[in-house]
Amino acid sequence: MLFKLVSAMDKTLSFSPVSAHCDIPCKIYDPISAQLAVLTMIRMVDLLDEFGCKDSFSLSDQAQFSRLITEKEVHGLKVKEEIRVIWGDYIKQPQLEQFPELHELTHSIMLAASKAKQNIDKAATLDLLVKVNRFAEIFWATKGITTFTATSPYPPAQQLIYPKLDC
Repeated sequence: MLFKLVSAMDKTLSFSPVSAHCDIPCKIYDPISAQLAVLTMIRMVDLLDEFGCKDSFSLSDQAQFSRLITEKEVHGLKVKEEIRVIWGDYIKQPQLEQFPELHELTHSIMLAASKAKQNIDKAATLDLLVKVNRFAEIFWATKGITTFTATSPYPPAQQLIYPKLDC
């Protein structure tokens, strides 16, 4: 009955869709989503830089340029959201005592993601990747899992921190 009432109200009022990481302590957290989002931002900057070589932009070029900017923005927000969720939901006093840099690191990731969103600047996106990789390294260390560094297998072929999982 309540579902029907809310559905009827939604048809009239057109509620905006909402999504969120649940506040149930599911213990399913992984910084790889943030790392992949940064890689996407780096890739978008690489593709955007290719437009600098053109003398003029066709309508198709303008549309592609707009799509690349939009994806860079979307993934910048994703970096912030993924890190914020882990920092807010997973990181507790024991992790802060083990890694006192976590608050400052998280704040610097938020600032670096904003800077990377505001510009078409590869150095800014690479700086963001360094910070997110450090966050990933700390995250896995808090779980007692060692990490290794490897080049991502797809463009932009940057170094990522991965958990070394026993199989």
